[in-house]
Amino acid sequence: MSNGEHQESVLEARGLIKRYPEGRGELQVLNGVELTIRRGDIAAIIGTSGSGKSTLLNLLGGLDVPSEGTVQIGGQPLAGLNDRALGRLRNHYLGFVYQFHHLLPEFTARENVAMPLLIRGLKPGEAAQRAERLLDQVGLAPRAEHKPAQLSGGERQRVAIARALVTDPALVMADEPTGNLDERTADQVQDLMLELNQRLGTAFLVVTHDHHFAGRCQSRHELHDGLLHPVA
Repeated sequence: MSNGEHQESVLEARGLIKRYPEGRGELQVLNGVELTIRRGDIAAIIGTSGSGKSTLLNLLGGLDVPSEGTVQIGGQPLAGLNDRALGRLRNHYLGFVYQFHHLLPEFTARENVAMPLLIRGLKPGEAAQRAERLLDQVGLAPRAEHKPAQLSGGERQRVAIARALVTDPALVMADEPTGNLDERTADQVQDLMLELNQRLGTAFLVVTHDHHFAGRCQSRHELHDGLLHPVA
């Protein structure tokens, strides 16, 4: 990876403010958040429960709209995009991993991983081949025909990570990706994410309560009083 590629910004947030109605007034959760994620970065956001971490991730992923401020993904401002254009942008640039895997129970691991490619319009055969490759990269090729109920918690989360990566996104956003796993399995999933970041050059933005995981990331930010503060 060249320095130019590494310096390319995949996400920029400027002056993000989010307010919610509360009684006769408003509750301001975010107070002007600034954040830049560059290609190949792996960054962690930590903070106490209720500090606004998930709210921030929803704004950054285009799942919610800020009260003020701007978000750009791949140089494209999210403001003004209709739902269809926003969906295309997310499908092209972003992958998502959640605390609960959100796999579709009636589909196999391969079918779950292939789903974003089918949504993009790829032919089923090509989507299945690419899904197989990603399952192999996360060590689950032998489990491709298994449905979520037949997989362990760690295996289900690996499938979710493969699904997030199958579209070759510039950035994967992960919201407490190991929060529902035991310590040993959480360590294995963290190892996998760090390895994929290094091997594929995919940027990761991880929201986590796990300070150990955050400490393994390239950069750390604490969300406090509605602002992101760098953590040494």
